[in-house]
Amino acid sequence: MKSKMTKQILSFILFSIPFFVSAQSTQTVRGTIADKISQQSLPGASVVVLNSDPFIGSTTDADGNFKLTGVPVGKQTLKITFMGYKEIVMQNLSVNAGKELVLTIGLEEEIAQMDEVTVSAKVEKNKALNDMSMVSTRTFSVEETQKFAAAVNDPARMATSFAGVVQGMDGNNTISIRGNSPNGLLWRMEGVEIPNPNHFSSVGSSGGGISILSAQLLSNSDFSTGAFAAEYGNALSGVFDLKLRRGNNQKREYTFQAGFLGIDASMEGPFKKGYDGSYLINYRYSTLSLISKMGVEIGGATTIFQDVSMNIYLPTKKLGNFSVFGFGGLSSQTSTAYKDSLKWEEDEFYRFNTNFYSNTGAIGLTNTKLFKNQSYLKTALVFSGTQNGYMEDKLNMNYEGIREYEEKYLQNKLTLSSVYTRKINPKNNIRAGVILNQLGYNLLKKDIPDTSTELMEKLKINGSTQTAQGFFQWNHKFNNGFTTNAGLHYMHLLLNNSQSVEPRASIRYELNPKHSVSLGYGLHSQVLPIGVYFARSYTADGTYTSPNKKLQLSKAQHIVAGYDWNINSFTHIKTELYYQHLFNVPVSIDKTSTYSSLNAIDGYGQQILENKGLGKNYGLELTLERYMHRNLYYLLSLSLYDSKYKAPNGNWYDTFFNTNYATSFTMGKEWTLSEKRKKRVIGCNIKSLYVGGLRYTPIDLPASVVAGEAKFKETETFKKKNPDYYRLDIRVSCKRNFNKITTTLALDIQNTSNHKNVGGQYFDDKTGEVKYWYQAGLIPILSYKVEF
Repeated sequence: MKSKMTKQILSFILFSIPFFVSAQSTQTVRGTIADKISQQSLPGASVVVLNSDPFIGSTTDADGNFKLTGVPVGKQTLKITFMGYKEIVMQNLSVNAGKELVLTIGLEEEIAQMDEVTVSAKVEKNKALNDMSMVSTRTFSVEETQKFAAAVNDPARMATSFAGVVQGMDGNNTISIRGNSPNGLLWRMEGVEIPNPNHFSSVGSSGGGISILSAQLLSNSDFSTGAFAAEYGNALSGVFDLKLRRGNNQKREYTFQAGFLGIDASMEGPFKKGYDGSYLINYRYSTLSLISKMGVEIGGATTIFQDVSMNIYLPTKKLGNFSVFGFGGLSSQTSTAYKDSLKWEEDEFYRFNTNFYSNTGAIGLTNTKLFKNQSYLKTALVFSGTQNGYMEDKLNMNYEGIREYEEKYLQNKLTLSSVYTRKINPKNNIRAGVILNQLGYNLLKKDIPDTSTELMEKLKINGSTQTAQGFFQWNHKFNNGFTTNAGLHYMHLLLNNSQSVEPRASIRYELNPKHSVSLGYGLHSQVLPIGVYFARSYTADGTYTSPNKKLQLSKAQHIVAGYDWNINSFTHIKTELYYQHLFNVPVSIDKTSTYSSLNAIDGYGQQILENKGLGKNYGLELTLERYMHRNLYYLLSLSLYDSKYKAPNGNWYDTFFNTNYATSFTMGKEWTLSEKRKKRVIGCNIKSLYVGGLRYTPIDLPASVVAGEAKFKETETFKKKNPDYYRLDIRVSCKRNFNKITTTLALDIQNTSNHKNVGGQYFDDKTGEVKYWYQAGLIPILSYKVEF
């Protein structure tokens, strides 16, 4: 049935397009305009399409809605004005024939001053959507996740173009921010913490192989890399604060996309005429799964994934606006052993049956209630969960599978969040909220220790705990160019009553319309991956305790100083200097050990730990960015930094993620053919990465030969570096606007030069040599999208 349906969809897409031969030269642009802080609608605001001939413009109605018809297809610029508010110019809006462009626009109220000249402001990506975030935060658009070379609709892969961000490995989207461990990253959706939204993810990680999130649902969102605003808790390195767009509430629209990563189908539209509610749903099934079902083996394993995501908007007249949002992803990879002992001699891997699975999901209900005193209350109830597992069976000489390793991790979370925002006057606004989490867990891990041939239980726990967070923040504008933000965040883990009171503060001062400086400070904390708290310490009689249950929250102090120079209306230079002091870091209780949780990437480590570790990250970041202007954009980022940690033995070492330097250059150019009708747009985008190598501890070859397995020189922990990492990605695309339909054919090529980047070292027990393994070579990703 699925195969038949897939063929029907593809047939419709491929064979119906030739009938849409006439180009549609115009489209509808509409949306809502509201106060950026209070979310109150602004009736009477003016919206104009600049350089339109004939003139195209409109004003908002009593509910803040506007509608512009007959807008030419292509890149357009809107100018929005409202008395008493800062004028906004929105440039490079993509108007396509296939879908209406629906916008939600927030205006900032002017602070009236004598002798002050009002200057119109362009929407700047280096500034956050969240008015409380003034340092180390920028907004990113859905278009960037689609347009940046090899980003493939993935926010984390896109972020590697930004200063301070380094990708862990080619095979996944795990990122290290300013030398921190990737698991210090917080993912939020619609203002609520969500589980790691990636396929093929491991427990205790923030990344995975492929993003579950659909670009069809995402709206412009914020990405923070330090000194976060007070509303963000349970994070040490960075925050993805994701926003969802609403479906079209006046017209049904559809998108189909087929490519190397999967076949997508999305639909959106109104529930009924005259009601502002809408739905937006996307489903994807992996192309790799289809290929596997055809009997084609890829990489020696069967890889399957699928996901669904949605956002349903349900406004009411008296009870406020409700929304139901969610996402879910299923992913697995299995391999089957060869029942041929001769193959085992070639590679031990051929002797094992393996099964890895990673399932993630979240479903939430939000309510936003506006009040007459320029305030609103947003309440959310979200249920989320993850299911991770891995089983490994080794064939004996009778070709019978013997279980050698097993892990099954089931986690769930119920979150209640309530946030109140009030605009007191044009100079002052406050935001306060509480976040309550009920955490459930059922964790099992078994393996065969070196001293036994029997499968032994290493971790088994079934229970629940809670966390409570609260925050308050106050934003004050002395004038249009001088803004301060101060707040407090509170975190409490009821498992062991560990808690943290965290002051946050930042200022931004515009020296003049072109130059501004900023300064930010924050104390931050994070709960450890839940399984770490239940590591077992065995006694001589075989009983055990869980001393890690008393581990306190990991903490970090961030301080950031920044300078921003707007060279012109479409180019700016930004530099930030930062220092991070990490403390209460869990490290091994073994005083000869070099283990620190700051080097962890994923998993539930079973070491017995104590909060006596330290760490420090400091560096300088430089960004030169040109927003899209005359069909050209570029982004050059440079990061120089150092990342160290103090081990239990009292010595300071480089962290695993201390590459010392990272540069990226991202650029794109578009050419519009058939200019009069804006029929075809050719795009070429490149991204070049040059990063210092990740750290590693060298293998002690003589000791490894004797032991028959890898042994490391602990005295040289992370002293060595892999060779510098270089990768060039390219994306070419062709977008065509037909009558009421837009198609996009794109080819992303990751590692275009097929450069062999060293991934790490390993000990080959067959040859008795130290060898190196390499990361991914050239990977082409072809996709074809139809919107109508």
